[in-house]
Amino acid sequence: MDINAAAERVKELHETLNKYSYEYYVLDQPSVPDSEYDRLLKELNNIEEQFPELQTPDSPTQRVGGSVLDAFQKVQHDTPMLSLGNAFNEADLHDFDRRVEQLVGHSSYSYVCELKIDGLAVSLKYESGLFVQGATRGDGTTGEDITANLKTIRSIPLRLQKPLTMEVRGEAFMPKQSFIALNAIRDEKGEEPFANPRNAAAGSLRQLDPRIAASRNLDIFLYGIANPGPLGISTHSEGLDLLDSLGFKTNKERRVCATIDEVILYVKEQSEKRKQLSYEIDGIVIKVNSLDQQDELGFTAKSPRWATAYKFPAEEVVTKLTDITLSVGRTGVVTPTAVLQPVRVAGTTVGRASLHNEDLIREKDIRIGDMVVVKKAGDIIPEVVSVLADRRTGEEKEFHMPDRCPECDSELVRLEGEVALRCINPQCPAQIREGMTHFVSRNAMNIEGLGEKVVAQLYREKLITDVADLYTLQKETLIRLERMGEKSADNLLAAIEESKQNSLERLLFGLGIRHVGAKAAKTLAMEFGTMDRLKNVTTEELTAIHEIGGKMADAVVLYFNQPEVEQLIGKLKAAGVNMAYTGPVQAAVAEGESAFAGKTVVLTGKLSQLTRNDAKEQIEALGGTVTGSVSKKTDLVIAGEEAGSKLEKAEKLGVEVWDEQRLMDELKK
Repeated sequence: MDINAAAERVKELHETLNKYSYEYYVLDQPSVPDSEYDRLLKELNNIEEQFPELQTPDSPTQRVGGSVLDAFQKVQHDTPMLSLGNAFNEADLHDFDRRVEQLVGHSSYSYVCELKIDGLAVSLKYESGLFVQGATRGDGTTGEDITANLKTIRSIPLRLQKPLTMEVRGEAFMPKQSFIALNAIRDEKGEEPFANPRNAAAGSLRQLDPRIAASRNLDIFLYGIANPGPLGISTHSEGLDLLDSLGFKTNKERRVCATIDEVILYVKEQSEKRKQLSYEIDGIVIKVNSLDQQDELGFTAKSPRWATAYKFPAEEVVTKLTDITLSVGRTGVVTPTAVLQPVRVAGTTVGRASLHNEDLIREKDIRIGDMVVVKKAGDIIPEVVSVLADRRTGEEKEFHMPDRCPECDSELVRLEGEVALRCINPQCPAQIREGMTHFVSRNAMNIEGLGEKVVAQLYREKLITDVADLYTLQKETLIRLERMGEKSADNLLAAIEESKQNSLERLLFGLGIRHVGAKAAKTLAMEFGTMDRLKNVTTEELTAIHEIGGKMADAVVLYFNQPEVEQLIGKLKAAGVNMAYTGPVQAAVAEGESAFAGKTVVLTGKLSQLTRNDAKEQIEALGGTVTGSVSKKTDLVIAGEEAGSKLEKAEKLGVEVWDEQRLMDELKK
């Protein structure tokens, strides 16, 4: 066979194998036996081995998993993958409907109801119809590139049936039968079984070896298009139909509902059918169908106003509360925790549940030895719902909070206006350990490989006494620790070294200043620029900042006035930790000094000279506010290529519109 004949045969095999795969994995209607598919796949593989230049990224042979990765690369989402607000009962659904009605006025509107698949949210990018990148949701703004693993999911088309450039979102999951089979294999090998299909799917897609993901029989349902405007569709349901036509797998249980009462009827029907499904669901997603109305409704800081997720009632079980233990957090709060006889709740085995504080224990009359009702709040956090007092034997014991810290024996205090007991000893070992764990966490200094157990081990071995000591660790010392080989030590030291370059806001958040969260830390870092300026700031200077209240201002000033804090910052500075803000600078612009000052700006369409996030940061640095939807309050719309409904709406409302070149010209001034 010469290369021309081989190329022609490869094309035929691609078309045939993709057809068979679509019939089997998407339509669930196979037209040929598995043996026929395997025979053709083997033929294609043989041709590609003989003519490597004929192997393409969308070849069916590329689904078996490639080479092992060293690490996942970070991916910045062009359109954020926001989480949804929750509804837990009919009243919540009626409240959601009422908010929608208030915002869209008396315009008619409908909803699309979809099953909420219990899996891992992912984003898929296609260029000219070819699958080029897949990523996890991550924190909604930044995810991880898991393209190689997603290629192993056979219901994901590697080439679309039309050469479109687009980004779609979906939920990757593990079917119930695949989950049962996987755990049986793990059990035979003496390995810990996965707790539930969601954890199994997430764990499979975060394997550095794609062959592991390929062996786990994962699946996916696509549920949305990231930027539907350029595609000429006007409703979410039309978008789902378009996904079907392109070869994607969508969930056919969806339904368009004209009223919230129809939505509630759908919720009840699916609640009853839930156990019969071949995959796990944990609720129903309800979205306003009209894309124009979605734009009009817009977003809050965390979630879209045009969608909500109805969560099924949490499963409740009965077990025995055998003990109550105490833990001390990084702020000194002493939290009681119920120790339970292990019991399965919502797919996982639960042995502990938070009791929050002494007042809750008194309110529910919880005693050691009680039979209690347990559920997972939001299907995640175990909590004690109530006590079965009629099953008491008389041997149960009342619980009383101690008056001294269980870690350092310092006196516990209850601050004015708080229900929690607190240890205020800054040298309390538990607070130091918890503070260090917070310091290295993802939203703080983001030091990979330094989890809670490693931090506790380092502290126990007296290798670190405060966070600054992390920057003095040596490889020779680390490799003597249990389960710390040379490669692990090298990776850990590299991550610690890399963290020295973090912008100031990460360090501020990591220090654990009371009342200062990640957002406030960034505000402070942007406002004052350096640690030296910030540590000498006054309460008056802080409260003059719009987002900083009196309580936070007092906490910041108090923190930096402590001698031990001065010493800690000196140690960090000596270790080479960056003490300055290095992120995008918010320029001090007055109206008139910048074309964006004081204006509300919307970005739409595809930008070719910079990313959407870069444009957003630069506009905000020049005093503008970037939002996601066009309304009467919008001052300016930046329209890139293939701009759709947002551009049309801006023109209807008479909003000023710029093209990308005008944007670039203004940014360069």
